[in-house]
Amino acid sequence: MNLHPLNAISPIDGRYRNSCEELALYFSEEALMRYRVLVEVEYFIELCELPLPQLKQFDKNKFKALRSIYNDFKHEDGLHIKSIEKTTNHDVKAVEYFLKEKFDSLGLQEHKEFIHFGLTSQDINNTAIPLSILEANTQIYLPAIKAISEKIQLVAKDWKDIPMLARTHGQPASPTRLGKEIYIFHHRLQAQLELLNSITSSAKFGGATGNFNAHAVAYPEIDWIAFSDRFIHRLGLQRSTYTTQIEHYDNMAALFDSMKRINTILVDLSRDMWTYISMNYFTQKVVANEVGSSAMPHKVNPIDFENAEGNLGMANALFEHLAAKLPVSRLQRDLTDSTVLRNVGVPYAHTLIACKSLLKGFNKISVNADIIQQDLSENWAVVAEAIQTILRREAFPNPYEALKSLTRTGEKINPDTISKFIDGLDISDKLKTELRKITPFNYTGVVKDF
Repeated sequence: MNLHPLNAISPIDGRYRNSCEELALYFSEEALMRYRVLVEVEYFIELCELPLPQLKQFDKNKFKALRSIYNDFKHEDGLHIKSIEKTTNHDVKAVEYFLKEKFDSLGLQEHKEFIHFGLTSQDINNTAIPLSILEANTQIYLPAIKAISEKIQLVAKDWKDIPMLARTHGQPASPTRLGKEIYIFHHRLQAQLELLNSITSSAKFGGATGNFNAHAVAYPEIDWIAFSDRFIHRLGLQRSTYTTQIEHYDNMAALFDSMKRINTILVDLSRDMWTYISMNYFTQKVVANEVGSSAMPHKVNPIDFENAEGNLGMANALFEHLAAKLPVSRLQRDLTDSTVLRNVGVPYAHTLIACKSLLKGFNKISVNADIIQQDLSENWAVVAEAIQTILRREAFPNPYEALKSLTRTGEKINPDTISKFIDGLDISDKLKTELRKITPFNYTGVVKDF
């Protein structure tokens, strides 16, 4: 059976393929092969630059041809590596044999035994995968999160002067401003992005059990620690100094935990937007020929925010497992990390789908200012806090209790109710004037400009 969106097991390769297809360049099996080839080729070049005694005469003009092996890596190359793997039953060894064939075709047969020299497969995997994650973050993930953050910032500025009834515990509370409540999410995202960007991208590179055993016995005069530190740094990563056969994944776990927190912020945003839409604070644009319900023709559902929330939940379940499982391995190595790492692209895909859904959702809404104003006008009780606070300032006896008695009678509080209450207070006319100026529309406090 040929893979098709209609027969794919996972929706990220089926229904949602168009929303996350760009991640295949970093997290598909073919992409992993390419990154492995990249690491093997660059390692060989680094040995030439050292140089090893047997590579002193290597023609450096050949470096470009070597780099073209991964720069021009084609689907057919991946298929060929897969065919080799049918014999080796080992994916990294298949890459090594693929490169040896390439060396033969380039007339470099005498040097091909220095491909994968002194390495174990995890030197390649634990460098290739962190590199693919780093580049996916740079090219795909961070731009997607920043696009949402910038959209939030933009609409927040547009809406910053719109007074709005706040709700705490779902109940009417001291008024706020719509823009500020939305801007909070931009502020939270920026703080978490700063933390995420501080996390080091680590690689393991040290031979079979992390001690450069094979390297040191073959060339004891070479400082292999300094060599490997330099090589990994050149790739844009940082070498973990002390490891077993595999990377300990602590920094990768920190990255996934950070991404999970960012997703949690976006879940919170999705739910708030869904709720505001249900309150008619936002009107959704009607798209011709779209159907909101198979039974109720009038419905325009907040599907983009619902889709985002669902995909963020899927992503976080996987990020949680990755962060909890990867740093744990029996003794010097077991294979559980290998199969788990093949799924790194899955939570990325669900996150990317969610990001695109959120942007789509924001682009389909407009503020329903009349409903927001009506909500404020029907909740004059919220100015009770302001009145009792000013009365406290003036040493008026038991102001909290007086306002509590007013607002908990079960009767609807309106401007007349508040006005009559103020009239009945034993205070100066000047103070009464001050209190009468307070309305649900101007009792919005102060907040740092954004």
